[in-house]
Amino acid sequence: MTQLSDRLNRLSPSATLAMSQKSSEMKAQGIDVINLSVGEPDFNTPDHIKAAAIKAVEENWSRYSPVPGYPDLRNAIVKKLKTENGLDYSPAQILCSNGAKQSVCNTIMALVNAGDEVIIPAPYWVSYPQMVLLAEGTPVIVEAPIEQDFKITPQQLEAAITPKTRAIILCSPSNPTGSVYSKAELEALKNVLLKHERVIVIADEIYEHINYVGEHASMAAFDDIKDRVVVINGVSKAYAMTGWRIGFIAAPEWIVKGCNKLQGQYTSGPCSVSQKAAEAAFSGDQQCVEDMRKAFERRKDLIVKLAKEIPGLEVNNPQGAFYLFPKCSAFFGKSYDGKTINSSTDLALFILEDAHVATVAGDAFGSPECFRMSYATSDENIVEAMKRIKESLAKLK
Repeated sequence: MTQLSDRLNRLSPSATLAMSQKSSEMKAQGIDVINLSVGEPDFNTPDHIKAAAIKAVEENWSRYSPVPGYPDLRNAIVKKLKTENGLDYSPAQILCSNGAKQSVCNTIMALVNAGDEVIIPAPYWVSYPQMVLLAEGTPVIVEAPIEQDFKITPQQLEAAITPKTRAIILCSPSNPTGSVYSKAELEALKNVLLKHERVIVIADEIYEHINYVGEHASMAAFDDIKDRVVVINGVSKAYAMTGWRIGFIAAPEWIVKGCNKLQGQYTSGPCSVSQKAAEAAFSGDQQCVEDMRKAFERRKDLIVKLAKEIPGLEVNNPQGAFYLFPKCSAFFGKSYDGKTINSSTDLALFILEDAHVATVAGDAFGSPECFRMSYATSDENIVEAMKRIKESLAKLK
């Protein structure tokens, strides 16, 4: 009898990838589907980064790299953190991985023991709780509704901490909500965490540069807690390099050494050519980052305006990333053509089948009253998608 491990059976499949696959299958059947389900920029990787990769191939950067990444890349990250964030790290405090996703998982696997609790504010990125379960930890979900702009309060954090709490995962700017914690909000959370010395902060800052409120705030900027903060970042979102798979952690050296030991056993260093491309991304002209940020901000303003014109949706104004996470529970209990909407999963399927627009249900993000739309697509697609969604939702009675 074939049987998968208990470890694997504890996990759920990725809802974002599942919805993307379903929309791809419909497209293959000739159906005109607009895909708002995938969290990746629709821009191409900037030319100077591609040129660095071509040069790396020609110069035969084709062998194993050191497990934590090439020294030149780690030095470029150290310089980026100093120049852009005012953070002091040494190359020994940097570990490069196969995407920020592996960076998060490395950190959790290196820190969390069976029975340890990890606080995860909801809405959360789909993989956080699954990674904690993989490490045999216990996800502790703290709900932050739309009325709080999807951000947890210091009081909620204090109430969630127990002697078993090992870490908290903070994602700012946030996937799936686009919410951004200000420096003052982070400081208030930091003041709670200072009382609990065992708790590590896993700060996922992969959307750092897709920010519509100005300066990015990092928990690592507070000197009194920096030695308990793991900064997660990478090149996927800011430089439109999702497929290049380069992420990194900046952390206390003992954590980096632990993640290095782990990564050395199951992937070793990330792709050599991708590392040279990432080095060029961090070291080169940053105008491409700002150009893409401006485009995302324009699209954000467009989708927020159009979503607010749809009766029944409750919409906030995201401050970063490229997602809108409207509250849709007003449609629960309504029906059309024999189909009743009882959840955001039902609603997302209805929108896909009736409007031919792919979104992702909020259930997967720990907020079953909402659903996620990515506006990392053209203005024309956004306008058409929102028109279709508005027409479809109007059918529900």
